[in-house]
Formats: sequence, C-alpha cells, structure tokens
Amino acid sequence: MRLPINVMLPGVRGLFVTGALLLGAARTDAQTANGARIDPTWLRADAANKTAELKLVGGLTDLNGGMNFDGFSRGAVVVTVPQGWNVVLHFKNQDPNLPHSVEVIPDADGVPGGPVPPAFEHATTGRVEQGFSAGQGADVRFVAGKAGAFLIFCA
Repeated sequence: MRLPINVMLPGVRGLFVTGALLLGAARTDAQTANGARIDPTWLRADAANKTAELKLVGGLTDLNGGMNFDGFSRGAVVVTVPQGWNVVLHFKNQDPNLPHSVEVIPDADGVPGGPVPPAFEHATTGRVEQGFSAGQGADVRFVAGKAGAFLIFCA
C-alpha cells in the first residue's frame, strides 16, 4: 500500500500549500471504486503553525484487497507538504482482516517487500512488521526536513 507525499522547496511554499488545501477540498464528493463515501476532512493544513495533519485509516475499504489508506492506494492521491513543516499522521487501522502500520519512505521504482528505514526521523508508527490490529493506531509526528518524493507505506 502506498500513498505519495511530495515535500517541496521553501521558495514555492505558497503554491504547494494552496494545492494541498485544494486537494482536501476537492475530495468532498469523492467515492471509492465500490461507491463508499470518503471522509473529506482527512487533510488539514495550518499555515500559521506550519503543520499538515492527515487522518490515515488503514483498510478503510476493500479496495486493493484492503491495502489502502482512506480508500486510496497505488499513488491515487498525492499530498504536497512544504519543506520544514511539521507533519502529523493520525493513523488507525480499520481492517478486520489485516494488521497495518505506517512509515514514510523515499519514493522508489518498486514498493519494498518489507520495512525500510523511514525517510525522516520519527516518520513511523513503530511495530512496522507486525502492524496494528483493527481499532488500534498511533500518531506519527515528524518534520518534513528535506525536499523530495516520498511514500506513506504499510510494510
């Protein structure tokens, strides 16, 4: 399961913050492939405090065999975060069949077969290999300290 995150250079901060806010607003009427509604409040940006918050629900729908965050998988959504911002991922597993975890990793050609070191210090829920059971979760807090393309990944 993968969801891309782009961290952009400070010189273009305003453009990408606006883009992130519009992305959240554009998802108001979004539906998954099976017609289930997707919560549009999963993304918040606070420019004054330089903080981006994402609600990540593992296995929200049966899309991709339950391997999805918020009903999205395989790069279907790109979240852009300005470099230097604080990122908070509020993760909860809703999948009754599979454990899920979260880590932010560098984008690569293929999805790794297991855990890899996170792209940013503290950019993981921990318990990456064993995951969290249905109803469990954790908050992930880190600073998007370098520009690049990254994935929100479940090992």
